[in-house]
Amino acid sequence: MANNSKNRFIPLIIAVCLVIGIIIGTFYANHFSGNRLGIINTSSNKINALLHIINDQYVDTVNVNNLVESAMPQILSELDPHSSYIPAKDLEAANSDLKGSFSGIGIQFTIQDDTIHVNSVIQGGPSEKVGLLAGDRIVEIDDSAFVGKIVTNEESMRRLKGEKGSKVKLGIYRLGEKDILHFTVVRGDIPVKSIDATYMVNEKFGYIKINKFGETTYPELLVSLAKLNKEKCKGLIIDLRGNTGGYMAAAIQMVNEFLPANRLIVYTEGRKSPRENYTSNGTGSNQNMPLIVLINEGSASASEIFAGAIQDNDRGTIIGRRSFGKGLVQQPIEFNDGSAIRLTIARYYTPSGRCIQKPYENGKYQEYEMDLINRYEHGEFFSADSIKQNTKEIYHTSLGRVVYGGGGIMPDIFVPEDTTNMTSYYREALTRGLIIRYAMKYTDNHRDKLQEFHTPDSMESFLKKQNLLEQFATYASSKGLKRRNILMYKSKKLFEESLYGNIIYNMLGIEAYITYLNQFDNTVLQALDILEKEESYPQAPADTTTIE
Repeated sequence: MANNSKNRFIPLIIAVCLVIGIIIGTFYANHFSGNRLGIINTSSNKINALLHIINDQYVDTVNVNNLVESAMPQILSELDPHSSYIPAKDLEAANSDLKGSFSGIGIQFTIQDDTIHVNSVIQGGPSEKVGLLAGDRIVEIDDSAFVGKIVTNEESMRRLKGEKGSKVKLGIYRLGEKDILHFTVVRGDIPVKSIDATYMVNEKFGYIKINKFGETTYPELLVSLAKLNKEKCKGLIIDLRGNTGGYMAAAIQMVNEFLPANRLIVYTEGRKSPRENYTSNGTGSNQNMPLIVLINEGSASASEIFAGAIQDNDRGTIIGRRSFGKGLVQQPIEFNDGSAIRLTIARYYTPSGRCIQKPYENGKYQEYEMDLINRYEHGEFFSADSIKQNTKEIYHTSLGRVVYGGGGIMPDIFVPEDTTNMTSYYREALTRGLIIRYAMKYTDNHRDKLQEFHTPDSMESFLKKQNLLEQFATYASSKGLKRRNILMYKSKKLFEESLYGNIIYNMLGIEAYITYLNQFDNTVLQALDILEKEESYPQAPADTTTIE
C-alpha cells in the first residue's frame, strides 16, 4: 500500500523536473546566446535551405557557388555604403595598394588607342634590368597578341602582375625598330610609394604630397620630414587632396608627429565596439613646425582623421574644400576560400566629437555615390556660401572655435575650384583624354631631345618655344574635335599648363609634375601666403574661454 502511494507521485515529480529544466534551459539560452542569435540562426538556416532546395529541385543545373558569390555583395549593399565583399580573385589586388609593395614587372603605364604605353620604367626593377624603355608599347603577352578592346586596365594588371619569381614574355613595339622586340621579365617586388612629392617650395617652406595611408606611409613621412628639415624648412604644407584614405593606424602615427603629448587624435565607437580613444604620446619630432593641411572633396577616411585632428587641436590651418565624409570603420574578415568582407563595425569621431561620416540611407548606394555630383551642381565647389552647415551639430576646438558636424571636414579657409579660362573646347579635350594622348605622342617623338632637360623649369622653357597649342589643335582635329580658335585661345593658359605638365610627367616623373603644377595652384599659393604671414596657428575667438 505504501509503495502504491509513492508511485502516484512519480509522474508529478517528473513533470516538475521537466518544467524546471525548461526554465533553466531557457534562462541560459537567453543569457548566453541572446534572443537575436535565434533570429539570426533561423534566417541563416532559411538561406541555407533555399540554396539546398535550388540545388536539389531547380529545373536547370545551377552553380550554387556562383549564386552565393552574386548574393554576397547584394546582402552587404543593404547595409552601409562601405561594407563590401571581395572575391578571392580580387583580394590580393585590393590589399596590395596599401601593403607597400606588390609583385610585378616594374612599369608605370597608360592605355591609349587600345594599347599599353609604358610611361616610365621603375629604377632597379625587373623591366629596367631586361632593357624596357619609357615609350615602349606592349603588344604581346606570353606569345599572344594583346591589343584592341581586350586591353583594359584590369586585364592588363592581371596579366602583368604575378607571383615573385614567375616569368612573363613581352612583345614590344619600339619607335625606330622594324620588328617586334621580345623580352622575358622575371617578376619581382615592386614598391608602392605613398608620398608623391617632397620638396622645398621656396627657401623657407616645404611641401609633401601624400596619395594614401598605407603600411609604409609613416616611415616615408619620416624620411620626407628629415629631408626638409635638413634643408632648414620653417613651415610645412601637407597635401591630402584626392587622398581617399587607408589605414587608420598610419594616420594616427602621422598626426602624432605634430601634436604635444596627451592630445586626442580620434576615437571610434560602435554598437558592439566600445569607445576607444587614440591620443598622442609626445614623441613627435615636428610638434612646433607651422603646418597647413590641404583637403578637397576627394579627401576621405584617414585623410579626414588627419585633418580633423589638426583642426580640432588648433595645431594648424586647413585649406581647400569640404572633404568627402567617410567616417565608417571597416574590419576585414576573411573566409576559408580566400575571399573576404569588409564590415563596418564603428564610426570615427574627431577630438571635438564630430562624426566624420556624412548622412546615408541603408541600401541606397547609388544616391550616396551621387553626393559629389550633387555638391558640384549645387555650387559647393565654387562658393562657400553654397555649403549649408548643420547648425544642430555645433562643436568646439580646443581654443573654442566653432566647427560643425554632419559629415566631412570643412576647411578653415575655403578655396573654390578654379574655372578661370575654362571653355567647352578645353573641357572636351580634357574629358576625351586628347591632351594626355597628344602629350605622350609628343614625348615619344622627341624623347631624345627632352632627355637633355632635368628640371621642370628647364623643360618648360624649351616647350614654350615649340608652339604646342597649334600642334595639339591639328592633332585634336584629326581625332574629331573641331577646332574653335576663340575658345582655344581663351583657354590657352590651361592648355599649356596641361600639355607641359603631362610631358614633364612623362619624362621626369610625378614629383616634377606636381612641382610644376603647384606654381599655378591657388590652394598652394594660399597656403604659402598664410605661412609667410605666420598665421598657420589658429587663434581663439574673442571673448571665448579656452576649452580643455
